[in-house]
Amino acid sequence: MQEPMAITLQVASEPALPFGHGVGHDAQAAFPPELEWQERALCAQTDPEAFFPEKGGSTREAKRVCLSCDVRVECLDYALGNDERFGIWGGLSERERRRVKKRAV
Repeated sequence: MQEPMAITLQVASEPALPFGHGVGHDAQAAFPPELEWQERALCAQTDPEAFFPEKGGSTREAKRVCLSCDVRVECLDYALGNDERFGIWGGLSERERRRVKKRAV
């Protein structure tokens, strides 16, 4: 098995995506200290497409990964705090995150 290729992501004016959300699962990325939790995210070891299913597609696989992830709370906090509108974050879909935000108001 080949060792993963190291990649450093630097994107101006846009927040970093959690590891595995838009970053190839075979890549490593350098994150600012407040986003280091992303390096421990289980989604980094799975197919990122599972976290962004087609409309009407199943979210079951992504949510199953999230259930056993040690950084699920940090991921959900990130998504809520950055108004992420697409994909599964912290084990919740877009619709589920909207409900959480409404209850918090």
